[in-house]
Amino acid sequence: MDRPGAIERSLREAAPHEIFDVLRSVLERRHHAEAVELLMVDYAMTQLQPVGILPHTRPAVSVHETAPGRAFGAQEPYCVYDDTTSTVTVHLPLSVRGDRLGVLSVTLRVGEDGLAKCVLEELQQCAAGLAHEVVVAERDTDLFLQARRAERLTLAAEMQWQLLPGRSCTRPEYSLGAQLEPAYAIFGDSFDWSASADDLFVTVSNGMGEGIDAALLTNLAVNALRNARRAGLGLSDQAYLADQAIYGQYGGSRFTSTLLLRFHLPTGDVEIIDAGSPRVWRVRAGVVEAIELEAQMPLGMFEDTDYVPQHFGVEPGDRLLFISDGVYDALSPGGEKYSLRALARSIAATRLLPAPQVPRAMLQELLGHRGSGPAADDSLVMCLDWHGRPAADRAR
Repeated sequence: MDRPGAIERSLREAAPHEIFDVLRSVLERRHHAEAVELLMVDYAMTQLQPVGILPHTRPAVSVHETAPGRAFGAQEPYCVYDDTTSTVTVHLPLSVRGDRLGVLSVTLRVGEDGLAKCVLEELQQCAAGLAHEVVVAERDTDLFLQARRAERLTLAAEMQWQLLPGRSCTRPEYSLGAQLEPAYAIFGDSFDWSASADDLFVTVSNGMGEGIDAALLTNLAVNALRNARRAGLGLSDQAYLADQAIYGQYGGSRFTSTLLLRFHLPTGDVEIIDAGSPRVWRVRAGVVEAIELEAQMPLGMFEDTDYVPQHFGVEPGDRLLFISDGVYDALSPGGEKYSLRALARSIAATRLLPAPQVPRAMLQELLGHRGSGPAADDSLVMCLDWHGRPAADRAR
């Protein structure tokens, strides 16, 4: 009989575009599964799209008020029993280190005792193994990336989505999530993060311009920051070198507004450089407040700009939100700007949601204000929940 380790080995040995077919064959053979389906969440995070060969013929599933959507939102298995056919459909979330990818749905025949615990645990292990292999396979096949598209991406959006590290991430010290809108036609907004044993680096960028021009500028800025960070440089030098790279390319005619942060995971000390328009909000003990920072020049505006970090601290239970000017400046059909008061209400209204779900919920509320017409600017929301390092880990 196949063991989970053998199943994972079969997935690793399969061709990238065949890993789901291999898992489906294993589940059909081992558990006599009557149906196995893989659903990938789309770029807007509103639909779960079936994986298959183009053109897609099977309908998408909403992430709201559906069984697969419930598993995706809660990040827990969700079972639906059908007494008329003596079957159960198990919907299992696919995620890697907190990055939510989609849902694996498996339909099995069951007896009067229902689904055995050992079977559910094995299905969870299969879903976890498949999720890791999907992430690896996306380097070599378009199959899973195509399944994420409810509509065609603009070329600028294609460039931007390929630049991102993911849309959510979880570690014992923190949980974070981010989202961009309009998902299929974003301009210059972007975000990045990277963690080591003791540090979490976060950047939130807003490149000026539209379309390809904005995407090229943001790609240059993010990769310049990554190049400096991966060389082991501090936050000030990261900002300085990215500033020089952008100025060297555009001579000051184009620039990017950027927040750069370094979280010290053992202590919660935060080093931050405010080089532009994205703003920071904090929710502490139920109180919503903006964090006031010393504004410095956007990256690439002037030559030889020196950047000076500021510091503040985060405490367990704190929530930080990083929000681009596309949210603040959004206009209603009647020309009314989205107010700071409305933003504060939106932050308070989403306080009970986990961090990965907050950006989508806030941007959905913004869409209600802006209406269904074309967006004048793209919008970014990132949410970070700070848990702090467990005391046992701090003592090591």
